[in-house]
Amino acid sequence: MNPLVSLIMGSTSDLEIMEKAAKLLDELQVPFEINALSAHRTPDAVERFAHDAQTRGIKVIIAGAGMAAALPGVIAANTTLPVIGVPIKGSCLDGMDALFSIVQMPPGIPVATVGVNASQNAAILAVEILALSDPLVAERLGDFKSSLRKKVEKANTELSELKFQYKTN
Repeated sequence: MNPLVSLIMGSTSDLEIMEKAAKLLDELQVPFEINALSAHRTPDAVERFAHDAQTRGIKVIIAGAGMAAALPGVIAANTTLPVIGVPIKGSCLDGMDALFSIVQMPPGIPVATVGVNASQNAAILAVEILALSDPLVAERLGDFKSSLRKKVEKANTELSELKFQYKTN
């Protein structure tokens, strides 16, 4: 099975964050690949990756990057595929540097951006994009979102059963 989503990060040190996206894609049975390529250290490889992604069957790219966070923008500049940026918290500024770098792209080079370290949301967004043209993916996504609702409803029920002296509901 060919990958539909590509997870790419600037360094394997970002794997702990990007793994959350991989786990969700795995859970929803969406084929994906994982690569570590640096916009600064391997710019030619990043450019080749971005140019070749669509011909390899990739439909959505999720790019995680910290600090200067150039990777999602460089990829977006070299492909017409949707790119979702995941700002990764670095050693300073709590990831705000990466967030601003990814979200403030020039006109014509959009990068959808999720919250700092929010690779799971990036994976959900990628699956939502795929679900537009794949009924099986749409069904699995619907089941996943239904399970989220059920978790909250269960937690709310459990809260209602807690007993406190002045609790009125």
